[in-house]
Amino acid sequence: MDISSFKLDIDELLDEFAQNGFTTLADMKQVWLSRKFSYIYEASPTTHMGLFMQSLYSHTLGRMIFGATLSHRLGGLYCLYCLYETQPFKPSYKIYLSLGDLKHLKNLTAEANKSGVKVVPHLIKRMLNNNLFLIGLVDINEVSTLERVNELTTLQNDQARIAYKKLFENTQIERFLDFDMGAELGLDEIKKSTTEYARAKKMAISEASRVVDVQNIEHIAGNKKLIGDVIEDINTEWKEQKELFHQQTGSNQLQTSQEEQYLPIEPAPEPEEQPQDEENEDEEFNQDVEFDQELHRLLSFP
Repeated sequence: MDISSFKLDIDELLDEFAQNGFTTLADMKQVWLSRKFSYIYEASPTTHMGLFMQSLYSHTLGRMIFGATLSHRLGGLYCLYCLYETQPFKPSYKIYLSLGDLKHLKNLTAEANKSGVKVVPHLIKRMLNNNLFLIGLVDINEVSTLERVNELTTLQNDQARIAYKKLFENTQIERFLDFDMGAELGLDEIKKSTTEYARAKKMAISEASRVVDVQNIEHIAGNKKLIGDVIEDINTEWKEQKELFHQQTGSNQLQTSQEEQYLPIEPAPEPEEQPQDEENEDEEFNQDVEFDQELHRLLSFP
């Protein structure tokens, strides 16, 4: 998948942001809207959407981590947030974040605080609380693209299994899938009883034939299929149908697989109270947190 043109668009957006010395989310809003940047998704591919989004996220993360200036790095963070909030896909594709990326995010927060950019910890806290990230993957800069794709494929399969588990959990389908017809009907006992009955019936007719004419009842002891064998055939067919269903849905793996465990994310600690600046900070943040809503509203006009 060639996304070089998309990467170039992101680079130009962040370069404009940094060249103007911008540092706030409100500044990014101006640059984003002036470029009508949400239209980037109109040229997105029609297949492999997850890989496409992760490629955009990964490139933007690289700019956030390795940007030449603080303005470049902050622009990368704001762009990452905007890419997530304005994506047209439902459910939204989350941002896969390695432990190394998480450390860089923490460092960027400290650097922004030191430089007086107070909106950054609020924004990151909001991203964490809204569960925008999946934490714990390997840094894309440390592995090959193929390994990264394999990781994403494995994660997607795990999520599918979790979805199947939630779908079948405590439902009538689950009870049917767990149903053992042979055990419920006592197949072994039925086969034993019917075999003994057939043997006894033949013996009785054989003994009676010595003293009376049994020609009219010999057919009773004929080689008919026993009820135990009939039930066994039905039970075998039931098992085959269940196995076919498992293969088609992948639900057979739900019995042994466990839900993928990710590194728990603790919300960022509340910043220390600063009474003299509190009103100004809250006002700035209240303007910024409405960014995604304003983007959708403004860009909805032709």
